[in-house]
Amino acid sequence: MSTFTIAQISDLHCGSPHFVPTLLDRALVEINDLAPDLVIVSGDLTGDGLREEYELARRYLDRVECERMLVIPGNHDSRNVGYVHFEELFGERRSELHSSGVSVVAVDSTEPDLDHGVIGRGRYGWIAERFGASQAYLRIFVLHHHLLPVPGTGRERNVVHDAGDTLECLQRADVHLVLSGHKHVPYAWRLENLFVVNAGTVSTTRLRGKTKPCYNVIEASRERVTVFRKFPSHDREPLLSFDPRTFEFEKDPWLLGETTHG
Repeated sequence: MSTFTIAQISDLHCGSPHFVPTLLDRALVEINDLAPDLVIVSGDLTGDGLREEYELARRYLDRVECERMLVIPGNHDSRNVGYVHFEELFGERRSELHSSGVSVVAVDSTEPDLDHGVIGRGRYGWIAERFGASQAYLRIFVLHHHLLPVPGTGRERNVVHDAGDTLECLQRADVHLVLSGHKHVPYAWRLENLFVVNAGTVSTTRLRGKTKPCYNVIEASRERVTVFRKFPSHDREPLLSFDPRTFEFEKDPWLLGETTHG
């Protein structure tokens, strides 16, 4: 059984007061030891989109030994016209990969100097076209913002403005898994035959409740897809596991307690 392995890190916030370099150092060592097929960085590389913060993030991500890495900006990266630095240092603000039966499409869901997200009706056709370009047993959509509200994160203000239309677009494109970040809380939802997974922050202390810095590792085969959350310097634990053929699934029942129970 061939396995396609993905490491997803999110919300690095390089240069912010809450950034902890040793956490990111350790996560990158672990990811290189894992030798994944793909590394996904799902936004908020910086604290405020400033040039020096971007350059710091670039130096860190240059240490990733995986040849294939998809990077998109987050809302913090689009502050202060930071998207111009993103394009210069990281390239296009959307990416895609089609390999070994896995298709990944990643888009920029940010708007300058605003915390909320949007995909936009002008991109629905492109998303469907890109997913339809290759045969795949697993289709993954990546954005920074969350499409579904995340428990334990307080008042909901930042869900993607066109989340309903985006979810319908993804279901029509037969997408199986959505990966995002933004709220620093790991969580997983199932909506019909679509699994929506949020990553925590990999390298900051800006945490909610009892959550800890972590990143995601996805191990995928035609028979099983499992999303683990990995704590730097500590063990990993399964967050979600599903069969991409039947959509039978299991989810960690203790997720909600980390943010809502004292």
